[in-house]
Amino acid sequence: MLARRPFFWIITAVLAVFAILPVLGNNVELRESLIIAALYITLASNLNLMLGYAGYINFGSIVFFGLGGYVCVWLVSAYAWPLYAAIPAAGICVSALALLFGLGILRLRGAFFALATIGVNEGVQAFVENFSPWGGSSGIYLSPIIFKPFGGPAQGLWVIYFSMVAVMGLSLYLSYAIKVSKFGLGLLAIGQNEDAAAILGVPTPLYKALVYSVSAFLPAIVGGLYFLKSSFIQPADAFDLTLSTEVIVIAMLGGQGTVTGVALGAYLYEELRGFLLTSETFSHFQLVVAGVLLLVIVLFFPSGMMGFVYRQFPRTQKVLE
Repeated sequence: MLARRPFFWIITAVLAVFAILPVLGNNVELRESLIIAALYITLASNLNLMLGYAGYINFGSIVFFGLGGYVCVWLVSAYAWPLYAAIPAAGICVSALALLFGLGILRLRGAFFALATIGVNEGVQAFVENFSPWGGSSGIYLSPIIFKPFGGPAQGLWVIYFSMVAVMGLSLYLSYAIKVSKFGLGLLAIGQNEDAAAILGVPTPLYKALVYSVSAFLPAIVGGLYFLKSSFIQPADAFDLTLSTEVIVIAMLGGQGTVTGVALGAYLYEELRGFLLTSETFSHFQLVVAGVLLLVIVLFFPSGMMGFVYRQFPRTQKVLE
C-alpha cells in the first residue's frame, strides 16, 4: 500500500502547497508561475518512465503534449464537447496512438530510437500543418465562451490551474507506483541490460510498448489543459522540440530514475528559466544556458542532484524515492 509509505504523504504535502499558495491573496502571478512548474513536472515525470526506468531517450516526447492539445481543442471547438469529456478523451486517443507508434519504433535502440522519436514528432507536425480540420499551419482559436460553465474566463483559469496541479499529482503518484511495482522492476532491468532482462523472463517488447503508451497519457491531458488555457493552438507551439530538450535537461538535472529529483529539477529549472527570461543580459540565452547545463550534468554529475544527495546522506534514499 503506497499510503503507508512516507513518500506518498510527501507528494500529498507538495500538492497541498501548490493548491493553497496562490489562493492566499488571490495571487495570479504566483499561479501563472506554478502552472508552468506543474507543466514541467508532469512532462518530466512521464519522460522519466522511459528515460529513467527503461533507459530509452525520447527526444520527441513533446508529440504527446501537442497531440493531446489538438485533440482536446478540436473536440471543444468543432463538436462543443464539454471540457470534462474532451480532456480525458485526448489522453486516451494519444495513449492509444503511442501504443501503435511504440510497437514500431521500440524495435530500435540507443541513438536510432532517439532519432526515430524526433522523426515521429516532425512527421506529426507536418501532418497537422496540412490537416485542414485542425486549421493547418494557422491552428485553432477558441472563444472565451468555453469558460461559461465555470462562471467566466477568470474562474475558468482557476479551474484549469487546479486541474493541472491534479494531473501533476497523478504523474508523481504514477511514477512512484510504477517504480515500486513488479512492472517497474522489469523496466529498471531493461534499463540496466535489456538482453539480460529478456533472458531472465522479462517480456521486454510488451513492457516497453506499455510504458511508452502510459508515458503519453498524462502529457496529452496536460497539453489539452494548457492549450485550453491559451484558447489557441498552432503546430509551432504544440510540437516545439525546444520543450522536449528542456524536459530532458530537467530529468538529468534532478536525477533520472528518481521521482523526487525529477520534480525538484523541474521546479528549479522553471525558476531559472523565469530569471533568465526577465534578465536584460540573459533573456536571449535561455537555450544556451540549458545546453551548457546539460553538458555539465552529463560530464560531471550523471546521477543529478539526487545522486549527490544520496551519496552525502545515504539515509534519505529510504524516504526520498
